[in-house]
Amino acid sequence: MLDQTRLRNPALFAKIVTPDKAAELIEDGMNVGVSGFTPSGYPKQTTMALARAIKAGKKCRINIWSGASLGPEVEEELAAVDGVKGRMPYYAASNKSMKKGINNGTIEYIDQHLSHFAQQIDYGFYGDVDVAIVEAAAITKEGDIILGTGVGNTPMLVKHARHIIVEVNTTIPLSIEGIHDIYILAKPPERREVPIYHVNDRIGSPYVKCGIERIDCIVESDIVDHTRVLTAPDETSIKIAGNLVEFLENEQKQGRLPEKMLPIQSGVGSIANAVLMGLADSRFENLEMYSEILQDSVFKLIKCGKIAYASGCAFTPSAQVRKMYEAEPELYNKHIVLRPLDISNHPEVIRRLGVIALNTPLEFDIYGQANSTHTMGITMMNGIGGSGDYMRNGYLTIFTAESTAKGGAISRIVPMVTHADHSEHDTMVFITEQGVADIRGLTPTKRAKAIINHCAHPSFRPQLLEYFKYAAQHYPGHEPQDLLHAFDMQKQFLETGDMHK
Repeated sequence: MLDQTRLRNPALFAKIVTPDKAAELIEDGMNVGVSGFTPSGYPKQTTMALARAIKAGKKCRINIWSGASLGPEVEEELAAVDGVKGRMPYYAASNKSMKKGINNGTIEYIDQHLSHFAQQIDYGFYGDVDVAIVEAAAITKEGDIILGTGVGNTPMLVKHARHIIVEVNTTIPLSIEGIHDIYILAKPPERREVPIYHVNDRIGSPYVKCGIERIDCIVESDIVDHTRVLTAPDETSIKIAGNLVEFLENEQKQGRLPEKMLPIQSGVGSIANAVLMGLADSRFENLEMYSEILQDSVFKLIKCGKIAYASGCAFTPSAQVRKMYEAEPELYNKHIVLRPLDISNHPEVIRRLGVIALNTPLEFDIYGQANSTHTMGITMMNGIGGSGDYMRNGYLTIFTAESTAKGGAISRIVPMVTHADHSEHDTMVFITEQGVADIRGLTPTKRAKAIINHCAHPSFRPQLLEYFKYAAQHYPGHEPQDLLHAFDMQKQFLETGDMHK
């Protein structure tokens, strides 16, 4: 039940409506901005009501604009009833109906670097934000919005929205108030530097500025965020983490990293989470994170005293770690700050702080190109997300991955990637359970030898060396490629289910 702790101005109570009534604001063809980032801090009631209305006969296909992927109450419910016309800037494969629509062409999907989207909305590149649906912990006396666990692009969506629906979720602990740092950049030519010089610097407001008069209606919600299930670290991910720690320690010995470790960014998923968790047993202390998403490992590392400060645009904990937060919110609030996505991923700040970027590709090739998005160059798996923001601007850019997939049938290292998200100009270091390939300052041919010998699985190494030697002999050049056979491993898999010859 909503009360004065959640709605802090009496005028707000007159705006409470049912989800079905709120959904009536959304019409066919609208651009609908949605709060949250990954399955964290996103609205549920209004989108499910809209899906029910569509199923009952309402003609309505909308463009969903968000921070990143959202929970099934948005993506699955609407995609399953053909309620999604377009999607930007990111989605995750866990939303099966959305994935199907994107890959069969019924949903128009535009994949983007996440740092770009908010400012492009601000510039008016994509048209109006017709409706913004925002999940909130509470609304202040002035009508400003206290967000939950995900900021994403919410501040910019609210700034430009013609209509605003606020879902006040009573399951969000009010103790989250104060964890946010909301800052909106000015447009050029008035834009100034982003004054973040330390991970824990605060430069904005704890609230999303809105105003009572701009809120069209309020919906009560008690649906908890859809939680991620992360697999526990296994032998392979433990080896990857060990190789990472050893590499970073050597960088310090060589004087290329300071004794006080530079801030770390970590991508999304079980491998990224497990690799970051490997830092618990390292000698590094008082670690800092300047990242996009904060997963389970971050909370565990804060709890054990390894991480001093963590900055992100959302945290997306498992059910277990969510309980950890709710049991000791003061502990985590002291160490965490949540920012808008275009600030957490801002190239200027990433470059200034010297962020060490850790991300996980689907595949990478012998010359250093990486594919983060498309399987076999065709099927969109996940959007590029923020990996490009960090990999292009980080002090050190590191890709960590298992050397194989599908039980060893797929090599993640191939002669040529089937889709290139990260060029050889943006990558520096590749780490698998097999070892480390540091390709900084290497020519293409030297990169190929390093990646094959240090990162590829032994069962695939002969195939890769054979390709490289043949290409170098018959098609010599700055970057030898045998275009007739560059994709033989992928074709072999499509035909037999195994990349091995």
